[in-house]
Amino acid sequence: MSAGVYLHIPFCKSRCSYCDFATDVYRDGDTVERYVDALISEIVGFARISDEATHVFRSGSRLSSGTPGTSGTGWNTTETDSIYLGGGTPSLLTAGQLKGILEAVRDKFAIVPAAELTMEMNPATVTLETLRDYRSLGVNRASVGVQTFDDIDLKRLARGHNAEDARTTFRTLRDAGYDNVSFDLIIGLPRQTLKDWERNLNQALAMEPEHLSMYLLEIHEGTPLAEQIRSERQPPSDPELAAEMYELMIDKVSAAGYKQYEISNFAKPGFESQHNSKYWTLDPVYGFGVSAHSFDGEQRYSNNRDTAAYALSVKERGSAEVMRESIDIASEFLFLGLRLNNGVSLSDYQERFGVDINDKHAEELDRLEHSGLIEFDDGRLRLTRKGMLFSNEVFAIFV
Repeated sequence: MSAGVYLHIPFCKSRCSYCDFATDVYRDGDTVERYVDALISEIVGFARISDEATHVFRSGSRLSSGTPGTSGTGWNTTETDSIYLGGGTPSLLTAGQLKGILEAVRDKFAIVPAAELTMEMNPATVTLETLRDYRSLGVNRASVGVQTFDDIDLKRLARGHNAEDARTTFRTLRDAGYDNVSFDLIIGLPRQTLKDWERNLNQALAMEPEHLSMYLLEIHEGTPLAEQIRSERQPPSDPELAAEMYELMIDKVSAAGYKQYEISNFAKPGFESQHNSKYWTLDPVYGFGVSAHSFDGEQRYSNNRDTAAYALSVKERGSAEVMRESIDIASEFLFLGLRLNNGVSLSDYQERFGVDINDKHAEELDRLEHSGLIEFDDGRLRLTRKGMLFSNEVFAIFV
């Protein structure tokens, strides 16, 4: 079992009204350059520990060191089959900055030859030349933050692009040789109708990207959108309408030849996201950069959310970690696994945790099955289609 590496690039041209991620508005190249230097330093600092670690996650060996990067009681691996640059807007990086970051990762982790290397990109932030440069450095998958093809909605969300920018960026990706492209779309925008959503789906499907991620809009306190809704400048979301949109999405996307492999993710055969799948199957992922989260097999830990504080901490102590916690592996294995269409193998659960799911959660499972939210099929526990609509209510039982 190989690990994943996540790299957070926090800079954006502007801040979207719904965004709750750790981001900063791009102001000048020097700020980005200083951040890239800190990011590389953090990777190198982790690697000094990993260089001495000969135990690999899949071997079942444990590390006893209490040094950051090994977690003291957790797993460790340097074999990696996915690298993911998220943000923010990683496509604001120059080719030189990306090269330095990836050289640090490749020097300190054993990257398998067929590794998936994803870069998040916003429309209108790339050119044919930069895309070719990224591709020459190993980027082989693009995740494009389209969000919607409606220009009015894009303005409401304070996105820095329009619908034609998204279409142009997709064509430019194809011209640059990218044959693994994902679109992000948002369900349930303020004032969005079912017909609006259907037009979005039709436009996305007409372009035939290899992957689609479609997320229900979440309103986070402290964001401009939350304030707009509180002050009634924007209407609140309509759960019943969002459910209709979700049902329509499944029908249309499936009919177009995409397989739903996770609650919010669809792919043409063979194009499922290797990296994102690691989060749902509890594979190890090592995160670097401001606000980045890591999971080493037993513990989850995360970095400072403030960019300046992150850089200072890396400079002074080689790490920006501010939180570390042991998690209930059995619980997370269950509710994260249920996000996947394949669900959870009952035998795998029993082998891994020494307990039968039906014995441990008999009353809860009976109630969920009776409500039509879960089903047992061929030795697996899965969410039903109705269960996907009410997944948070299902997951809450196992937390």
